[in-house]
Amino acid sequence: MSETGGSPPVALATPAPPIPWTKVAWIIGLLVMAYLPILIQMANQWSTDDDMSHGFFVPAVVAYITYQRREELLATESKPSLLGLLLMIWSLLQMCIGILGAELFLQRSAFVGSVWGAVLFLGGWPFLRVLTLPMVMLPLMVPLPAIIYNQVTFPLQLFASAVAEQSLSLLGIPVLRDGNVLELANQKLSVVEACSGIRSLLSLTFLSLVYGYLSEKSLAIRWAIFLASIPIAVAANSFRVSATGVISEFNPELAKGFLHTLEGGVAFAFAFILMISFHVTVKKILAFRGRPATT
Repeated sequence: MSETGGSPPVALATPAPPIPWTKVAWIIGLLVMAYLPILIQMANQWSTDDDMSHGFFVPAVVAYITYQRREELLATESKPSLLGLLLMIWSLLQMCIGILGAELFLQRSAFVGSVWGAVLFLGGWPFLRVLTLPMVMLPLMVPLPAIIYNQVTFPLQLFASAVAEQSLSLLGIPVLRDGNVLELANQKLSVVEACSGIRSLLSLTFLSLVYGYLSEKSLAIRWAIFLASIPIAVAANSFRVSATGVISEFNPELAKGFLHTLEGGVAFAFAFILMISFHVTVKKILAFRGRPATT
């Protein structure tokens, strides 16, 4: 008599429900129709405003990261949330208020809110968790409103000029500071908005997110790199202003025109190297302590 035996049947994993591509296409089409004039106007500012020149890269990087995570999205169970629809409706109302009040920031930030709402409405919180990084990057494409921009740039101007004053004094160069103006023997240097460091601050914080994503798996270290990029950018700009004061003592013309712009590029490269050095140092410290640098 034969015995029929064997292991119990193995339950197959339930495949994730398919993404509603028709609904996705409709929402993308509606967002493009609603926000296209605003996006074109914002792109024009990216091309003319040096502080926002990184804006062109933000949507490209967001699209690239989203594409890289396509397999994870396809394998994730979608749980559409009506909260996303409410967020989209709120964002559309915000856009209308911004248009009526001629407030550009309200119009542009409404687009970001609509994208967040669309992801939440189509895939729910599981999709939003998968796309956390690109969703965090997206607001960096929106120029700061004037009221916040002025509140940030002026303290940065004062800080950079104060550091430059101390640095020049330590080097034996006579200097007198009046607010954001440095009085030197040969000329007067004014630390204007363009020299406040806001440009390198915005660009380096965005670059820190991209660099962290490409070079580091640990979420904690990624956040550390991002947070460290802020003081690094401020310090690098202060170094730039100080260097400008030293150079102008030898030849005032070197503090103007192309060479002055070149100094900005060198200072940004220096800041990027400092950020990489910070990353390497953190990794070595964790390795020395025997702690894994993973999430």
